[in-house]
Amino acid sequence: MIQVRDLNFTYRKSGKKVIHDMDFEIEEGEVFGFLGPSGAGKTTTQRLLIGLLKNYQGQIRVFDRERSKWGKDFYEQVGVAFDFPNLYTRLTARENLQLIGAYYRNRITDPEELLDMVGLLADKNVRVENFSKGMKMRLNFARSIMHNPQLMFFDEPTSGLDPVNAHTIKEIILNLKKQGKTIFLTTHNMTVAEQLCDRVAFIVEGKIAATGSPKALMIEHGKRVVKVEYRLNGKQVEQDFEMNDLGKNEAFLNVLKMAEIKTMHSAEATLEDIFIKITGKTLL
Repeated sequence: MIQVRDLNFTYRKSGKKVIHDMDFEIEEGEVFGFLGPSGAGKTTTQRLLIGLLKNYQGQIRVFDRERSKWGKDFYEQVGVAFDFPNLYTRLTARENLQLIGAYYRNRITDPEELLDMVGLLADKNVRVENFSKGMKMRLNFARSIMHNPQLMFFDEPTSGLDPVNAHTIKEIILNLKKQGKTIFLTTHNMTVAEQLCDRVAFIVEGKIAATGSPKALMIEHGKRVVKVEYRLNGKQVEQDFEMNDLGKNEAFLNVLKMAEIKTMHSAEATLEDIFIKITGKTLL
């Protein structure tokens, strides 16, 4: 779906080079996460793929065509939801979707169905200027998928949302994936990435430091130990056991026989742990 080779980009006014020799590709039907702290180059890369920034060096192919060769018809096939909602604040939620839907040739989803999907149906006749940031984020998300695009770009899709509404948006994204949609997701929230992404790329200072599936990265960089928390003789104990020959480890087997097990799990690293280990940077 997307192929990027030797991508470089410099802002003309400042002369600052922000993307350095970037290479990656995204398969059709994949949720691909671009992970990194603020200022790492996530949004710049997204804007290059969408076409909002031009004059890049290297190759960007989307739908098997060089990005610079696409015209306005490109936007019939993509949906975009930025971290900063782009809405008509003097219009109501329903009026926003009706107006924006009129821009597309594609058949759009019924506005009230979309509003119901993101939990805004009761506020359909409220002007957007009276919406909270979270409400604007949800309306902006609905706007991005209303024309049934094949490729979607979501920038921090759960930013500003409470846990319930964040869960709703994540469920919608997973459902879109089931429909075969391709999703490019930029975030610094590693929990969101673990829950949604088939593969992730770590980006720091305009360079990709590592790429892989969250599970594979977590196993590769985790410790091969089993952490067991148990209660024995009235005491709460937490102990690590090496995975190698675990079935022959007498101490481990005795704990299973004699103790009351509270929790037991392998010690995979979190994506945030891995990011810091590989890049030496934090996500703040």
